Amino acid sequence: MPSATGAPAEVGALPQHAPGEPGYRRVLLALFAAGVATFTLLFATQALLPALSADLGVSPGAASWTVSATTAALALAVLPLSAVSERFGRRATMTWSLTAAVLLGLALPFAPDLGWLVALRTLQGAAIAGIPASAIAFIAEEVRARAVIGAVGLFVAGNSIGGMAGRILTGWTADAWGWRAALGTVAVLSLVCAVAFRVLLPPARHFAAAPLAPRALARTVRGHLADGLMRRLYAIGLLFMTVFGAVYTMIGYRLAGEPFGLSSGLIGSVFVIYLVGTGSSAAAGRLVARLGRRGTLYAAAGTTGAGLLLMLGGSLAAVLAGLVLLTAGFFAGHAVASASVSHAARTGRAQASALYQVAYYVGNSAGATAGAVAFHAVGWRGVVVLGLTALAGVTGITVHATRRAAAAARTATAGRAREEPAAPARAQAPASRPVPYEPTGQPISARVARTAGHTGAETIR
Repeated sequence: MPSATGAPAEVGALPQHAPGEPGYRRVLLALFAAGVATFTLLFATQALLPALSADLGVSPGAASWTVSATTAALALAVLPLSAVSERFGRRATMTWSLTAAVLLGLALPFAPDLGWLVALRTLQGAAIAGIPASAIAFIAEEVRARAVIGAVGLFVAGNSIGGMAGRILTGWTADAWGWRAALGTVAVLSLVCAVAFRVLLPPARHFAAAPLAPRALARTVRGHLADGLMRRLYAIGLLFMTVFGAVYTMIGYRLAGEPFGLSSGLIGSVFVIYLVGTGSSAAAGRLVARLGRRGTLYAAAGTTGAGLLLMLGGSLAAVLAGLVLLTAGFFAGHAVASASVSHAARTGRAQASALYQVAYYVGNSAGATAGAVAFHAVGWRGVVVLGLTALAGVTGITVHATRRAAAAARTATAGRAREEPAAPARAQAPASRPVPYEPTGQPISARVARTAGHTGAETIR
């Protein structure tokens, strides 16, 4: 029988869930529902910002706090809730987090003014944090290793679909009945998803409760933050998300104003472009195989920058095409940076990933706020300049990584040359010397370039 923490009495006595089994299908469906609910709630107000400004008589900068405060609270709560899930169980943490987020969502339509709306959204962001803090760990513990990637992929797909569906649903509902009805509709949809999640998710079989250890957690976090490579990866995620947060928060105002004048419903429909990110995230693996990690980051930053510049055009087609490019570039860059964090972390991978999420959502919050300020000051050009500045930071970090990797490779090659004894004078020198190989069949120089991230260069390759 499961314990109060969600762990069985004999941890590991039952096998992990495998594809083809009813328990595996239940895990997939439950976490898909949780992903839909999470991102439907998280970005519920993003398509409604022009309506909020008009109805409440507030500026774009003030209205944007209904997005930035939510993501900032999520960023701050991810690490503490990851520790809570270690003590009380992933299933319990996700259940209580989703329940609190839905209840706060049901209260949002009754907010009397912007202050109350932002306060409720802040609490909601903190509640939502329990899902990303626990979901991947639950999958890793309860699903067989060969099926983990597929299970994580479906959870991420739920995030993407929830983010898109929430924006589209709120846009069209606001057109018909106003923004309060739109937020109520999103809350009801999320309630249905939360019930499905709780009913479908099987009890944990392999969770073992660990005591809360704030000092150990702090040591692990300090270790990751002291690592130059990890800091650079976190910065890349933050900067990419700054661009994305600024553009997606302000695009509603751009499309509602002249010369476009789109309705809330049509603005919400534009967010179907979000699905482009699903494709580019999947394609990132193939790009890395062809271009390397750093090459893919260059390509992602270039694609995102091209999208920003195209969105300066005066036609709706140019703006939408630019948004497609920006979305594709952002998700490819995010996929490479987040995967590099897991690849580079030698210990405390859960905390390393949680810190990346902190940086990611801080970037979203900063982008939404700074984007609103820039838009209010100089219009859409300000948002574009902000985005290009952030992308310059991504490019600079990647160039720095490229140079460090090249320097490490040269140092390793010179070291091998010094270690090789000179050939006797009477011996005939061979025409050429093959590249030394590891027992794995991989050239040593390739190994040095790949692992140089913790010896002076980057692993983002």
